[in-house]
Amino acid sequence: MTRAIFDFDRPERFVAGTVGQPGERTFYLQVRESGQTVSVALEKVQVSLLADRLKDLVDELHRRVDDLPADPVPGEDVAPLDLPLDEEFRVGTLALAWDPDGQSIVVEAQAVAAGEPAEPLSDAPEGPDVLRVRLSVAYARSFVSRAERVVAAGREPCPLCGLPLDPEGHICPRMNGHRH
Repeated sequence: MTRAIFDFDRPERFVAGTVGQPGERTFYLQVRESGQTVSVALEKVQVSLLADRLKDLVDELHRRVDDLPADPVPGEDVAPLDLPLDEEFRVGTLALAWDPDGQSIVVEAQAVAAGEPAEPLSDAPEGPDVLRVRLSVAYARSFVSRAERVVAAGREPCPLCGLPLDPEGHICPRMNGHRH
């Protein structure tokens, strides 16, 4: 079966967001360009790692690249995810790249695959579905800011073990399996 490749060169919106209550949230990456919206589901840890790696990449680019474009910084996006929320696929693999010709950061999210993931940035007709988004450096920073807020909006950590606390507490490993 031929895979779907969702390619966005100049997104109007690229955000991480959630649906559901803390402890039961589903995390999404959502991109919108020219009337087309694509949403893919992923894990909280993937959103956190993507934000961390994007932040590191942006910092590294500022150190190494002298002629980064001075794109305007987008305003803070605090709007909820666009509806209807139709999940195209669940993300298995994330990749980041710098495109020096286009002066943009490429974020690629591949669907969970039974076999090996496809080579990043490959347009081969076989392989897992993929979402590919090109971002300016300023837009990447904006994405990181929102993603960090989304991840932090979850359940409070247990002061003893750091695991998330449910409203009724949790079985804490530091308390030898007793409730905290």
